[in-house]
Amino acid sequence: MTLESGQQPDMTIPKERHYSDRVGWLRAAVLGANDGIVSTASLVIGMATAGAGLSGVLTAGAAGAAAGAMSMAAGEYVSVSSQKDTERADLARERRELKANYAHEVRELAEIYEARGLAPALAHEVAEKLMHHDALAAHARDELGFSTVNQARPLQAAMASALMFLSGAALPLICVLLTPFTMATSVMVALGSLLALALLGALSARIGGSRLRVAIVRVTFWGALAMGVTALVGWAFGVASG
Repeated sequence: MTLESGQQPDMTIPKERHYSDRVGWLRAAVLGANDGIVSTASLVIGMATAGAGLSGVLTAGAAGAAAGAMSMAAGEYVSVSSQKDTERADLARERRELKANYAHEVRELAEIYEARGLAPALAHEVAEKLMHHDALAAHARDELGFSTVNQARPLQAAMASALMFLSGAALPLICVLLTPFTMATSVMVALGSLLALALLGALSARIGGSRLRVAIVRVTFWGALAMGVTALVGWAFGVASG
């Protein structure tokens, strides 16, 4: 591409997208879907091995899916809200310190930059310029470690967890509805759920930039363990009640 006379080349640096930009919603989404699959599949398998009929298995699975989604949403909202409250408290304290002793806060920020390798004079100059631009943001980022990437968003986390939990919980219930209800139903639910967990692990690895095999083995191992333990519990109670 040639430039016309007098035309300046475009020196704009394109904005980079990093995997860490996705960490907030990815964690909540993967956790919600994983819990939805594992807990609902385990509940369905436990009820089936205990000798419950189709109606009982579906009722327990649907009730577990609804309760789990609400529990995930409430848990995420409360947890992330607590994190956000802590962030607000730290920012309020930092705001008071900036107002009470601005010069001390400049030195404090400069010492952070010195520890990262800048010369004392340059560190002090950088601290002054950044604080002149936005003192609170500079301290929030470099002293407190806050960033827009990891910023607490309670509603986003709650909604992502609940929706993904319901999406995951639907898979074991679909397996029950699509197969004749026999003792083999538990096997079909387990196999279908493990396949879904493997796909979830692969997807999360792809989005998050992690190792594919490690992610798949991790989610399928713990999912299989949870379903196996619940199946044994259901079988034991079924034998005892019989």
